[in-house]
Amino acid sequence: MGLTPTGSTEAPQMSSGSPSRRRDFRLLLLGQTTTQLGTQVSGVAIPLLAVVTLDATPLQLGLVTAAGTIAFALIGLPAGAWIDRWRRRPVLVAADLARALLLATVPLAALLGTLTIAQLVVVSLLAGVARVFFDVGYQSYLPSVVGRGGLLAGNSAMESVRACGQVAGPGIGGWAVSVLGAANVVLVQAVTFAVSAVSLLAVRAPEPPPAPQAAHLVREIGEGLAFVVRTRVLRATAITSAAGNFAFAIASAASFPFMIHTLGLTPAGLGLVLGAGSLAAMAGAALTPLLARRAGSARIIWLSLAVTGPLGLLCPLAQPGWAVALFVIGTAAGELGQIVYAITNVSLRQHLCPERLLGRVNATMRFLMMGLFPLGALLGGVIGEAAGPRQALWAAGVVIVVSPLPVYAALRGTRDVTDA
Repeated sequence: MGLTPTGSTEAPQMSSGSPSRRRDFRLLLLGQTTTQLGTQVSGVAIPLLAVVTLDATPLQLGLVTAAGTIAFALIGLPAGAWIDRWRRRPVLVAADLARALLLATVPLAALLGTLTIAQLVVVSLLAGVARVFFDVGYQSYLPSVVGRGGLLAGNSAMESVRACGQVAGPGIGGWAVSVLGAANVVLVQAVTFAVSAVSLLAVRAPEPPPAPQAAHLVREIGEGLAFVVRTRVLRATAITSAAGNFAFAIASAASFPFMIHTLGLTPAGLGLVLGAGSLAAMAGAALTPLLARRAGSARIIWLSLAVTGPLGLLCPLAQPGWAVALFVIGTAAGELGQIVYAITNVSLRQHLCPERLLGRVNATMRFLMMGLFPLGALLGGVIGEAAGPRQALWAAGVVIVVSPLPVYAALRGTRDVTDA
C-alpha cells in the first residue's frame, strides 16, 4: 500500500528501549490492568445477576449484551471525527468516570430492591456510549506515549498485563458472587474505572495538538471511511473482525445459560472455566512478538485464527462432568487466537494510518467490527430460546472457522507488515 505517515502531527518514533521502562506507559498499564480486572469480575457478575437473581431468559440476556455494544453502530463514526478534533487523554478520563458512576447505580438499586432487567439494559447502553469514546481514543492515544516504533511491543505488553486481570478476574468474580452477591460485585468494576481515570490523569507525555479540522462532520467521517475502504488490508481485517465479533455476540447470549443450566457449573466453577481461557490469552499476548518474528508480522494475523478457530467447535460438544474440559479447551484456544490476532491487527493499523486520521480510522474500524454485535447477541438469544444454547454455540463456532478467509486473501504471500 505504500502508506507512510507524514505531517507535523505525526506520532513520535521513540523506538529505542522497552515501552515498559517509561513511567507514562506504566501508568497506562496500571489503568488498563485495574480496569480489565474489574471488567472480568463484573463480566461474571452481571450475567449471573441477570440469569440467577432476575431469572433472565437467553433473549433478555441477549438484550443486555446488545445494549452494551449498539453504541458502536449508533455513534461510532462521528465519535472518531470528534476525537480527532480533541486531545485524547481528557476523553479517556471522562469515559472512565462516566462508566464508574453508571455501574455504581446497579448495587444501589439492588440495595433498594428496585433493580430490573430494564435498568441493566439502560446502564449497559450508556456505558457502551462511554466505551466507544474510550476504545477509539485509547487506540489513537497509545502512539503518543510509545511512538510508532514501539507499537507492537506496547500493544503486546498492554495485552499481557491486561490478560493477567482476565486470569484472576473470572475466578475472583465467581467466588465473590458466591460470597457477596452479584449486584455488590459490580461495584468492584466501578472502582477500577475510577482508578484508571486517576492513572490517566498522572500521564505526562505531551500529546500532539489536534490537526486543524474543518467543522464539517460528514466530510471528516468520510475521510476515515474512505481510507479504510481504499486500503485492501484494512477492508479485509474489518470483515474478519466483524465476523469474529458477530460469532462472539451469538455465543455471549448462550454461553452463560449453557454453562449454568446445561453443564451444571456453580458460579465459582464458571469463573474457573473463564479463567482458563484468560490464561491462554495471557500466554498469547506474551508470545505475540515471538510468533510475529517466527511466522511473520503480517502472516500471523490470519494464521492465528486459522489454527485456533476450529478448536472452538469443541465448546458445544461439552457435557456435564469431565467433558466440561471440551468447553475449557475450545474457549482457551479461541482466546489465544483472538488475542494474537488483535495485537498484530491493531499494530498494523496504527502503522499504516497517518496521525491526523487515526481517530477516524479507528472509529471506522470499530464501527464496522462492532456494528453486527447487537444483532449477533439478539440472534444468539433467539436461537438459544428456540433451539437451545448448544445450537447457538454451534452457529457461533461455524462463523469463527470461516472468519479468517478475507484477511488470508488480502495478505496471502505477504510475510511482514512492511511488505504489505
